Formats: sequence, structure tokens, C-alpha cells
Amino acid sequence: MDLLDQQLATWLDKFGAFLPYIVSGIKALIILIIGWIIAGAISRMVRKRVEKSDRIDPTVGSFVTSMVRWVLLAIVGITVLNVFGVEVTTLVAMLGAATLAIGLALQGTLSNLAAGFMIILFRPYGNGQYVSINGASGTVKEINLFFTELVTPDNIQIIVPNGQAWGAVITNYSAHDTRRADLTVGIGYSDDIPKALEILLATAKANDLVLDDPEPWARVTNLGDSSVDLTLRSWATAENFWDMKFAIIKEVKEAFDAGGINIPFPHRTLLVSNGDGAPAKIDAHGGGQAASNG
Repeated sequence: MDLLDQQLATWLDKFGAFLPYIVSGIKALIILIIGWIIAGAISRMVRKRVEKSDRIDPTVGSFVTSMVRWVLLAIVGITVLNVFGVEVTTLVAMLGAATLAIGLALQGTLSNLAAGFMIILFRPYGNGQYVSINGASGTVKEINLFFTELVTPDNIQIIVPNGQAWGAVITNYSAHDTRRADLTVGIGYSDDIPKALEILLATAKANDLVLDDPEPWARVTNLGDSSVDLTLRSWATAENFWDMKFAIIKEVKEAFDAGGINIPFPHRTLLVSNGDGAPAKIDAHGGGQAASNG
């Protein structure tokens, strides 16, 4: 019995030595399970709130939800380490130094990441819209956290880093439902201006793609060297803009021809010497005739 009692006492001493670690492990496990459940519940709540907002893109909603979850799990992890007696201050300082070093090494990438987050959040442009960004123009095909992909009308891919996009002037041609097309055409000085304006307006109103509101507008806008310039302004939906503009150009030319309105060519007259002192007059088409000496 003495031997058995001695072994039991030895086992109890060893168990007592390990007991604090066992208790700490149980505490850490409980904190980890509860923290995991709370992090999941809060992230799901954030996701639901984000999904209900029309101003927040689904991409940024997923990003924010994931970021919230991992931040909460990081807090849980630090709490668990603290239970085991790990010096959290030293750990946080080491993580801060590592984060600073990584940030300096990847500052360009992080700049694009931050800009991508702002673009997705505030949505100055979206997929399918025709835009001009930092001198590059095209239809937006994809927006992610690092770059924006554009496709030009001739099917060329353009990659714009989000850092350059967010820091530059952005022209969004598709932001509004309607767009205005301006067509400037010249007529001869001897042509009937009121008739030409009437033809312009009638042509625009006869086109099914031209909107009635705002109404088409036609005015004399310039007196050129060889023509009176008229401008026609007509509106169309954004998706019909180019079809309307190209159709109006063709229809105006045909209507002017039918109405006897002339679209003049530029004319230039040059006087050159033919060697005997008599100037020769040459018109813009290259024909020449001797001018009189009178």
C-alpha cells in the first residue's frame, strides 16, 4: 500500500503541475469556439446589410464581409495566445513591423488595391459603360480590386491600374440614359438658310431613334470661308446613340441633295507668275488659266 500511495501521490503531483495548462487549454478552446461563432454571425449580418444597399457593388460586399470576419478572428487568436501567457505586446509589435515592411515593398500594389476599393464603393463607372480613363477609352469589361479592363470598339484590350484610374479625370459617356449628337454641316452662301434649317429639323424628327424630348435643335453657328455652318443637335438613348448619329449624317446629305441645298467644297485661288510678268490663276482643283494683263 505504501508503494501504491507513493505512486498515486507522484501522479497527483504531476497532474497538479499540468493542471494549469489543461485549464488554460479548456479556456482557450471555449474562447476559440465562441469567437468563431460570433465572427461568423457578425460577418453574415454585415453581408446582409451590404446586399440590401443598391450603392455597394457585390464585389465590395464580399470583400468587406471577408475582411470583417478575419479581423474578428485575429482578435480571437490574440485573446487565445494571451490565455497561454504569450506576450501580446511583443507579438503585436512584430506584426506591425512586418506589416510596415510589406507595405513599403508593395506600396504600388496597395495603392491600386485602395483605389480599387474606392472605385467599387463609389462606382464612378460600371461594367458595360463606355468611358475615358486617363486618356484610354473603351467599354468597361471588368473591375477588380487591382485594375480596370477596357475593350475598345476595335476589340483591343486595355488594362488601367486602379491607382491611375482613381487619380485621373474619368469621363463616363454612359452615365446617363440619353446622349446628344451634334452635326455641323456647311451650305453655300447663296443657299436658302431657312429652308436648310427646316430640312435639318424635319430629318431629325423623321428618324425613329431621335427622341422627342428634348426636341431637336438647329441653328446657324458659324460663317466660314466658303460656307455657312449649320448645327443640328438631336438626342437619343445611350444605347442608340451611335446608330442615330450615323443615320442622321446619311439622311441629312440625302435630304440636302433632294432639296437642292449645296454642301460646298473649300475654294482657294492662287496667283503665280508664268515668267513674263503675267499672273496665272489656279483654282483649288488644279486647273489654270491665264489672267488678263488689263
